[in-house]
Formats: sequence, structure tokens, C-alpha cells
Amino acid sequence: MPCRLDVPHNLMFGKWKYEKPDGSPVFIAFRSSTKKSVQYDDVPEYKDRLSLSENYTLSISNARISDEKRFVCMLVTEDNVFEAPTTVKVFKQPSKPEIVSKAPFLETEQLKQLGDCISKDSYPDGNITWYRNGKVLQPLEGVVVIIFKKQMDPVTQLYTMTSSLEYKATKADIQMPFTCSVTYFGPSGQKTVHSEQAIFDIYYPTEQVTIQVLPSKNAIKEGDNITLKCLGNGNPPPEEFVFYLPGQPEGIRSSNTYTLTDVRRNATGDYKCSLIDKRSMIASTAITVHYLDLSLNPSGEVTKQIGDALPVSCTISASRNATVVWMKDNIRLRSSPSFSSLHYQDAGNYVCETALQEVEGLKKRESLTLIVEGKPQIKMTKKTDPSGLSKTIICHVEGFPKPAIQWTITGSGSVINQTEESPYINGRYYSKIIISPEENVTLTCTAENQLERTVNSLNVSAISIPEHDEADEISDENREKVNDQAKLIVGIVVGLLLAALVAGVVYWLYMKKSKTASKHVNKDLGNLEENKKLEENNHKTEA
Repeated sequence: MPCRLDVPHNLMFGKWKYEKPDGSPVFIAFRSSTKKSVQYDDVPEYKDRLSLSENYTLSISNARISDEKRFVCMLVTEDNVFEAPTTVKVFKQPSKPEIVSKAPFLETEQLKQLGDCISKDSYPDGNITWYRNGKVLQPLEGVVVIIFKKQMDPVTQLYTMTSSLEYKATKADIQMPFTCSVTYFGPSGQKTVHSEQAIFDIYYPTEQVTIQVLPSKNAIKEGDNITLKCLGNGNPPPEEFVFYLPGQPEGIRSSNTYTLTDVRRNATGDYKCSLIDKRSMIASTAITVHYLDLSLNPSGEVTKQIGDALPVSCTISASRNATVVWMKDNIRLRSSPSFSSLHYQDAGNYVCETALQEVEGLKKRESLTLIVEGKPQIKMTKKTDPSGLSKTIICHVEGFPKPAIQWTITGSGSVINQTEESPYINGRYYSKIIISPEENVTLTCTAENQLERTVNSLNVSAISIPEHDEADEISDENREKVNDQAKLIVGIVVGLLLAALVAGVVYWLYMKKSKTASKHVNKDLGNLEENKKLEENNHKTEA
């Protein structure tokens, strides 16, 4: 505190004092102008805190609230005393306000203590303000109740301010921040310090119930486990519910989930749940348990005789339209098989497979292993080599199980082992031998399987004797080629006949038109002789 006086030239000494509340002075410091010495009075509250400079500026260290006084600088001359007062104000910034004793939650439609906003060690005291989402909360009866109090520490003389807030929450307060601030005065004027945000859990009653199905109710199939989950939109959410199952009038009390295991198709229906204490608040959902039945008749391993009829049926029963696929030996068929007269090539492994594409994992399949049996059938052919030096004899055999073929020479009974066999396909194969007989012989082909033994013989002339060769057996593949060629020839002939017919019709129309034109010309000319000539010409033309 500078001494607000001009130092006179005849100064003797300077002194500082302060005034008590009753106005009496207390001297605290003295400085002589001649001896340049400084003396401090024995005042306990200022012990070791004072410093007086040569220009009579008084410094006080470690300021206290009690330093808020009226100090006076006194300059004394031989004939006069000069005084200059200085009033000291002391300020202490309060601590940052803090929301304490916070409620663990707020409930809608209930006035409840939200918390206390506290700011400590202020001088002078300050004011506390509450905010919701940055806007000032004003007291409102039954909705916002604010109680403010302050307390001074008798030792430090610092103030602690406390503001308690009671608040009636609504659902709009969910995730809303609440803050408070303290406003105080400092050397430079009014200032404000804000607290950290506080967000409260808002409790409110359930107003709506919903039910969920796990897994998705569109993909439930027989054998699955179904979990029903009931939810209330309150906070905290309800923990217990009543579940109602199709065909059961009495509800089942459970937590928010209820599980059904290994459901069957009869579990299809409406499922509901409600609150324990408000059974009128209910939610429902429809569940369809998808199923798929497949019946293949006949199935398993079936043995039939060649030429037999075999009706095959694959019957599907499902909760919705199902796709059906037929396979034979892992190759997809265009249509379902049906046999009016069985062939060897009809044998194989048939599979009827069905699925519901919308329901993952719902597939069924049944198989039929068809075995077509037949007694051995034999046809023998012969062909002379162009060189005339050998003859090829072929024994064509058809049957299932695969017949074993044996060649013998009739009469001698000797067995011929040097043979060549074709692959066994669709119940057919052949065995052939090449011989160069010096004399006429009779060859016997024997075919035998588990069903029967069949024998056929063929006379073969010596290589020196020419004879008529029999045509080779036409295979299925060659037979199809021959049929295709025949169809092509028939098509060409039919095409030529149609072309000739069209040409005849065109010619007839042309002649008819020419005759009509001639008659019109006769009428126009009116010449009898010319008409006769035209008629003669017409007769010739017609002839």
C-alpha cells in the first residue's frame, strides 16, 4: 500500500496504523527519516508479515480475511501531521462447484432429491445456480425446489455455499445433463465457475410390451428350439412376465425369456406375453413350425424282371410349396421316373429329394435302388474276312446278372478259350472268336447266370466254301443313328411331294385365269368367226 502523501522536506518520521471497528487506532510500523531505521509494533496478527520501504510503502505478506481494514499512512513534521487512508478489500475465489449426494436415479412424476451443489472457501460468499441442458432452472412448485444455504468457517472466515435441488423428472430428461455454477466477486468484478455435468438414470413405467422369437419365426422347423423373449419399454425393464402358449389357457410365469425345445408342427399358433401386474398389457406373435414329409414308393432295394411295369411315386407333404428333384446315379432327371416296361438301362440308384428353400436345413430325401434281372438271351452271327482266310463268330448275350459265356465245338466238346469280349453295358455284351476251319463245324455259345442257362449253336462252313454272312447285331447307339437316317429320308420325300403338290395347284390356277380372260375377249369383239377360232383354241388348250 503506497503512502498517498508527498514526503515533506522537514519530515521527522512516518507511521502506519489501522482502525478497529470502533474507530480506535492500532499502530503497526514506524520509520525515522533521520536514522533511517524501521520499527514494527508488537501486533500479533502482523508479526513477520510487514515491510515498510523508504518511500513509506507498506507491504503485507500472506494476506488474510482479517486484513480487510482501513489503513492510514501518517507523515509527521515538527509542526504538522499528514494522514492518508487506504481501504483494503480481500477476495478469495471459491473452489470449483461439485454436485454431490447425487441420486442413483430419478423417477418420472415424483419430486425427488437430485443432489447438492457445493462450492467451498469463498470470500465474500457467492451464489449457486442450477442448469438443465444449459438452461437455468427456476423454482417451480412441485417440480423444481431449490434450497440455498451458506456457512462461514470461524477460523478462516471463508464461506461454503450449498444448494440442494429437488426435481420431478420426465422421460424428456433421459440423457439430459444437469450442471450448477457459483457466481462470486473478485478484484476485477463478477465471475462464474461451472461444475462438471451429471446425467441421471430416469426410471419410468412400462407402457408397451413386445414379444420376440429366436430364431426368426420365418425359419422355424420341426426339431428346433424356440426362445420367446418378452420386453417392456419401461426403465428399468420388467424382469418377469406371463407367457401364454397355444391351447393352454393358463399362463406360465417366467423371466423375460421362455424356451420350447424340439418343437413339432402342432406348436404352430399364436404366442403371447404380458406383465405380471398388468395382464391387460399384452403382446402376441404368430409362429409357424415348418415341416416336410417325403414318402417314396417303392424305396430301398427293388429287384424286377425285364419287361415288368413299375410305378414309382414320391409323395410330398409340407407346410408350404416344396421343390422336388429326381436324381439317377447322381445325374438330375428332367421328370419323375415311371416304367411301363423295364429295360436293363433303367437299373440304377434313384433319389427323390425335396426342400423348403425359405427354411434353411429343411431337406428330405429317399432312395430307390432298382435292379432289373433277365434270363440270358443269345444271338450268334458270323462274318468272313475279305481275304477269305478266317471267319469271325460273335455271340451276342443279353441278361442280368451278367451271364458267363463259354464257347464249345459241338461233337468234340472241346472248349475255346481264345475269345475277345466287349464291355458289359446296359445288360449287353458280346464274345467273339476268329477261326479258320478246314472243315465244316458247329459252334455252341452257352450263356449262364443265376436265373438260367441258355445255349445256341451256329454251323460254320470250311474257309474253302463260300457262305452268306449274317449281319452284326445293331447296338443301341447304331440303332438310334439308323432311325435318325430313316427319319431324314422320310422327311426329304415328304418335302418333295409337298413341293410337287404346290406346283400343280399354281398351274391349275394359272390355266383357269387364262380361260376366263379369253371369254371376256370374245364378248368384246363380237366376231363370230374369231369367237369360233378362239373356242377351238381353248378346246385344244384344255385338251
